[in-house]
Amino acid sequence: MRRFWIGKGMVTLALTLGAALPVWVLAQDAAPTAPLSQTQPQQPAAVPAQVPAPATPTDTDTPLAEPGAENATLDLVRKSDKDGKERRIRIVRTGTSDDTGIFAVCSPQDNDPEDAPNLAVFSETGAGGVRITIDKNVIRVPLAVVTQQQPKDGEDGSDGRVDASAGTARFLDDIPPDAAERLTRCGVEADPKPAPDTVFVTQGKTELKGQKLVYDETDGVARIDGPVTFKRANEKDPLTGSSERIEVNVDDEKTTLVGSVVLSSEGGRVSRAGRVEYDDAANLARLIGTPEEPAVSVKGGDTLRAGMILYDLDKNEVYAVKAEGGTITGEFVEEGDAGGAGTGAGPGTGPGTLPGAIPSSVPTTLPGTPSPLPSTPVDDPNALPVNPAPRQP
Repeated sequence: MRRFWIGKGMVTLALTLGAALPVWVLAQDAAPTAPLSQTQPQQPAAVPAQVPAPATPTDTDTPLAEPGAENATLDLVRKSDKDGKERRIRIVRTGTSDDTGIFAVCSPQDNDPEDAPNLAVFSETGAGGVRITIDKNVIRVPLAVVTQQQPKDGEDGSDGRVDASAGTARFLDDIPPDAAERLTRCGVEADPKPAPDTVFVTQGKTELKGQKLVYDETDGVARIDGPVTFKRANEKDPLTGSSERIEVNVDDEKTTLVGSVVLSSEGGRVSRAGRVEYDDAANLARLIGTPEEPAVSVKGGDTLRAGMILYDLDKNEVYAVKAEGGTITGEFVEEGDAGGAGTGAGPGTGPGTLPGAIPSSVPTTLPGTPSPLPSTPVDDPNALPVNPAPRQP
């Protein structure tokens, strides 16, 4: 077993070891329970060593969980300035073996400022990895370094920062005498190695991959750098796609694909936008465009452009939403057209600006009739369904 000294400070940490432990303990693994914050006594940093765990904590020995018994869990607690609600980001090391990873908490040392943050290192090379839960997203990575601010008076938790990617961490056998970096002074080395397709994100039926996650309390947004690829299971018409990155806004509880977003259904619909708000639970994606870069959805010879397109993820059907002052344009092809394109002979059969109307070949749901997106009703009277169907002769 490893033993590890850490210094003064507090950390929001959950441990299950049969009894509540002081948070100056290095817990190799602990199971999720209610967050615990306690003041830590001043201790010098020390070199981890293979030692048996003593029965009770003392000022000179640190008890440890037996490997294979528990998991390590830490919560960041964010209180929104917008609605005053508390939201938690939970980090868990799923493994329990010293052979596949470590968990260590490093508090401020005697020469650090009193309000210096705590550092926690989670690493796990096993199949479960380090699990990070942010809003609706469950994220799996090999390595996460968490910076947590000291809780304010009267608070039982605090916010901070998460840096997560591929990589490993280990305990140092020897601490350099001139070490300046906090983790090194605590006897821990973290070696992040960001690489494509190593940050795994699951939201409902959707699985996404990126290469690096950074969450910071300054704006409450978790950013997952790409290239991002994703797929969504669907028995009839699976969906795949890509984007430059993912943004998860903790306060707004909103996940957004950002930068050259492409959604491709197996049935042939291809949709593009600069930003896509994604909600797997509601079976809905909002493709958000600008006058310079409108949202576009194409299937066969039918093309739709609008300021916003609502995408039913289960049915792979779309709605166009006319933005204030904007337009909806489209080119719709009737089945059997020899030229493979609209004739342009009449309204709705060829390309054009559609200020509140759509081609007659496209079925329309008028305001007040049931919406094809029952989980997210469309209140905007400019929301127009675009589900091209062959016109009967």
